Amino acid sequence: MPSSQQYLLSSPVSEGRRRKSQFTFKHLQLLAQSAVSCPLRVIALIDYDAFYAQCETVRLELPHTTPLGVQQWQGLIAISYPARDYGLNRHVTIQDAKRKCPGIVLQHVATWREGDDKWAYRDDSFQHIHTDKVSLDPYRLESRKSLALIKEILPAPPIQRVEKASIDEVFLDLSAQVHATLLERYPELRHAPYDDLSEYLPLPATTALNWEADGLVDVDVDQNEEDNPDWDDICMNIGSEIVRGVRQQIKDKLFYTCSAGLARNKMMAKLGAGYKKPNQQTIVRNRAVQHFLSQFKYTKIRNLGGKLGEQVSQIYNTEAIKDLLEISIDNLKSKFGDDTGTWIYNIIRGNDTSEVSYRTQIQSMLSAKSFRPTINSFEQAVRWLRIFVSDIYARLVEEGVTENKRRPRSINLHHRQGGQMRSKQLPISSRRKIDWDMLFDLAKTLLQQVIADGQAWPCANLSLSVGGFEEGVSGNMNINGFLIRGEEARAIEATSRSDTPLEEGRPEKRRRTDYNSGISRFFKSESTGDDMINSSDIEVPEGSPERHLPEQNTGLERSGSYRRDIETYFCKDCNKSVPQYEQTEHQDWHFARDLQAEDRSIAAGSSNSRPPGQSKRGSGLKPRGRGGKPEKGQSRLAFG
Repeated sequence: MPSSQQYLLSSPVSEGRRRKSQFTFKHLQLLAQSAVSCPLRVIALIDYDAFYAQCETVRLELPHTTPLGVQQWQGLIAISYPARDYGLNRHVTIQDAKRKCPGIVLQHVATWREGDDKWAYRDDSFQHIHTDKVSLDPYRLESRKSLALIKEILPAPPIQRVEKASIDEVFLDLSAQVHATLLERYPELRHAPYDDLSEYLPLPATTALNWEADGLVDVDVDQNEEDNPDWDDICMNIGSEIVRGVRQQIKDKLFYTCSAGLARNKMMAKLGAGYKKPNQQTIVRNRAVQHFLSQFKYTKIRNLGGKLGEQVSQIYNTEAIKDLLEISIDNLKSKFGDDTGTWIYNIIRGNDTSEVSYRTQIQSMLSAKSFRPTINSFEQAVRWLRIFVSDIYARLVEEGVTENKRRPRSINLHHRQGGQMRSKQLPISSRRKIDWDMLFDLAKTLLQQVIADGQAWPCANLSLSVGGFEEGVSGNMNINGFLIRGEEARAIEATSRSDTPLEEGRPEKRRRTDYNSGISRFFKSESTGDDMINSSDIEVPEGSPERHLPEQNTGLERSGSYRRDIETYFCKDCNKSVPQYEQTEHQDWHFARDLQAEDRSIAAGSSNSRPPGQSKRGSGLKPRGRGGKPEKGQSRLAFG
């Protein structure tokens, strides 16, 4: 139902007046499930007011009425609202800011300096643009503290649905919490007559709602503000109470003010949060959606402010939502395709089905620096890598990497020389403890790879990042705990070599691998006799780092660094002792022999109580095909 009145449904009437709500018990059920299609849905966005400036105001223990600007080198990246009263914005120069507002406090952001193990605030930071690197960690830490408080205030999951949208924005899906409050206050909604969810809800007994100091958007031209509230208004009113309470606790405990927007979806809540600032919240009821949107350019809507928005503007020669409403859906589809055309048609009418995601944890960390003038040597680049690694490692510690709570799976180096940007990537071994030295060694290895490609200097930009975060794993190890991917093995060996940079243009020598040791001596191809596993036969799980590394060998290699344990394991099946680190490998060898023996037994027609493909050591394997034969594209492996 793509019209502007998608959520205003028809309902039974009597003598020209509604005697029941336009919503049903099914809609109420959808509200409890936080369903994106529910017309009673309540979404909020909490948006901190000039967050960086507030962080510095609180840290310096200044009155909130103090004009303050956050300085980065010779520019301003944040202006407090008291400073904005003097006509200041982020585009003014330092000199103009002091001239227009003589009492302004200018606080430079924290910076990293070579040799530091932590960022610091320095009075002379703006004089060291070529040797220092900006750190936004103080604001990240405050953002994390604020997010933790919000999650503490709200009910526990699954009722709680919180999504960190940015460092200073948090989405809340309050639908399930509103549903619980609704049933407490209006017990008549707890049971549908005859258990028929299609039944319309009774109208609320309430004739007026108290919105306190909230900013209510005026209703649409075809709506009447004097009409009694329906359940969508009640739900939005309950949601506004919840958000007011959250904002008040943030102010009381962390001393930050924030604005908020409440609406039926994320897009509308986002526009509402920025509508009246600072320290206010705007409510966009269902009956006010179209009037509210008519005040905006569609370029203010997320995903319509870039190239797509430019295309729309060029085709229809307008940026106003009210003008675009006159375009038919068929016309939009013909210009932009079915999917994009339908999306544009719905989004300008306030219809958005984006879900509030539970994910609040970061998935990557980046540390970067642009060089003016450029840097021209390996030694200069290494000095910056030290700073990048210190920056990232400090944030990893905050993320819980030292307690193995979370850890990244890959490290990336981006290098720009002239107009060419090159990237190198290595996996981070899950068998190695992540510390500063390990990250620094990997970073230098990546830099050496860039240099080996040639044309590394002069360098205009370097950046180091880690990503692919996963929850920390401890304890259980299978056979893969003793085997590592080819690229990972080379990375481990490379980090143990000398710190001397490679000569430009000289490729790194490949390490010869002894495939006559370890488990590979048990797996030999019948057709070739090669003592190795063909990389094309190895299944790399979807989403693993190996799928994204260019030109890398996904074969398995044994790393010499994992042969140091001299403890032994005694196998009762064959009465042999093997090194402790080969225990799992040895057990898998027995497992493979059992499978082979079983196949031979089945092929010979002997009776067996186990189904094909199931060994005596386990019962969870899938059948491998009729009569125990290998599946198409596979070959039988020889053992022993």
